[in-house]
Order: sequence, then C-alpha cells, then structure tokens
Amino acid sequence: MLDADFFRRWMTATAASVNREAERLTALDSPIGDADHGANLQRGFTAVRAALEKEETQTPGAVLTLAGRQLISTVGGASGPLYGTLLRRAGKALGDAAEVGEEQLAEALRAGVDGVMTLGGAKPGDKTMVDALLPAVDALGDGFAAARTAAEEGAVATTPMLARKGRASYLGERSIGHQDPGATSSALLVAALAETAEADGE
Repeated sequence: MLDADFFRRWMTATAASVNREAERLTALDSPIGDADHGANLQRGFTAVRAALEKEETQTPGAVLTLAGRQLISTVGGASGPLYGTLLRRAGKALGDAAEVGEEQLAEALRAGVDGVMTLGGAKPGDKTMVDALLPAVDALGDGFAAARTAAEEGAVATTPMLARKGRASYLGERSIGHQDPGATSSALLVAALAETAEADGE
C-alpha cells in the first residue's frame, strides 16, 4: 500500500528529475513552442517541493491536490493548468484514504488524464502529454516499470506526429519530426513514480 510519504517522495523525485532535464525540455520546446517548458516546470515543481516541506499532508490525495494547486499558481502557459488538473483530479479521486493500492492509483490517474483531455481538448495522436500519460495509465496494471516504459515509448512516438493541439499545432507540418516536450515531461513524472516504487521495493 502507498501512503502520503510515498506520494511526497514521488513529487520530490519528479522535482529533481525536472531540474536535471530542464534544459533538454526547453530545447525540445524551442522549435515547436515558446522555449520555456523546462524553466516553467522547474519553477513549478520547486514550488511543489517547498509547499510539501511546509504543509502537513496526511493523505496521498492531499499530497497530489497540494501539488496540483502549486503548479496551477506558479507555472506559466498551458503546462500549469494541465499538470495541475492532472494531479488535482487524481488527488480528488483518491479522497481521504490514508493508504491506496496500485489499482486505486491507476484509477485516480485515469481520472486525472480524463481531466487533461477535457481541459485541453486533446486525444491520443494529437502530439501532446496525453500520448505519454494514457499508455502509462493503461500499463500501470502490469506494474510501475511497465508504466514507465509505456510513457517513454509514448513520448518518443510523438516525434513523427503532426501536432493538432497546443502551440505546436500552429506550425502545421513543421511540427513533424520533433518530440513533444509535454509528452517528454510527462514521461519524467511517470519515471519518478517508478523510481520511488523501486526504492520501496514495490
């Protein structure tokens, strides 16, 4: 079972990963976006880490809800509302349970991804974060490592796609040949989840 401490460590691991990969995320965003994805997420997850150190979060749901709220208030562009919706919806779905199982987490993340698709109007194949998140959620039933692999493969698979949503969609066919930065950062979020689980022997 996964408790609030597990979720805090997941968010902290994500913050560390985003910190390491910020330049790469921005480089991916340069040809098809505003060249600020890495910097924006770095600022957001730094705020998440600070908030989790300051506030007492007693449940997994509370951790994700707090993280989502911080991302919405500190990250510019579309990323803040989208990531914030993902985590807040997932947190709300987990409710007040002190511990949750992998199946509950998968269901909560699916609710979060549904929220992202509703907010952004994106569906699989549109070259967005959904292309990494949805395969990860689908694979979570086979374990955290399977979810990480699915997210990473989903992110890479955005490279030949034509962007149909977001800033990249304005470029039309020039968006083809570039890996989507949102899908790439989503894969980092899932990889951090898998790393946290591995460290716990889950």
